Amino acid sequence: VQLQASGGGLVQVGGSLRLSCAASGRTHAMGWFRQAPGKEREFVAAVSWSGASTYYADSVKGRFTISRDDAKNTVYLQMNRLKPEDTAVYYCAAEVSYAGSYSHTSALRYDDWGQGTLVTVSS
Repeated sequence: VQLQASGGGLVQVGGSLRLSCAASGRTHAMGWFRQAPGKEREFVAAVSWSGASTYYADSVKGRFTISRDDAKNTVYLQMNRLKPEDTAVYYCAAEVSYAGSYSHTSALRYDDWGQGTLVTVSS
């Protein structure tokens, strides 16, 4: 599955952005990860295949919301009350082959990755 992420940009502290990730086919779970300069990639949010279950990193809980529209094969990440520490390249990821032995928060669950979209939060 090919993934195309969009929606990144420059925003001020406290602002909002919505990231989108369009998949070329059907997927199981989908997730968002991010990588800040000089840091390892980290989990941000994930949504189950049905959309009924969502998962968040503690650092974004209550500020970010993940959702999916299966009619469009698209997953969204609504990011509110952005902070400078949210600055990173955000990657969407898709579980194409079911990998239920891995947690939704693990990068190992996901087969395919998007190219990344840069989010910069200025203070």
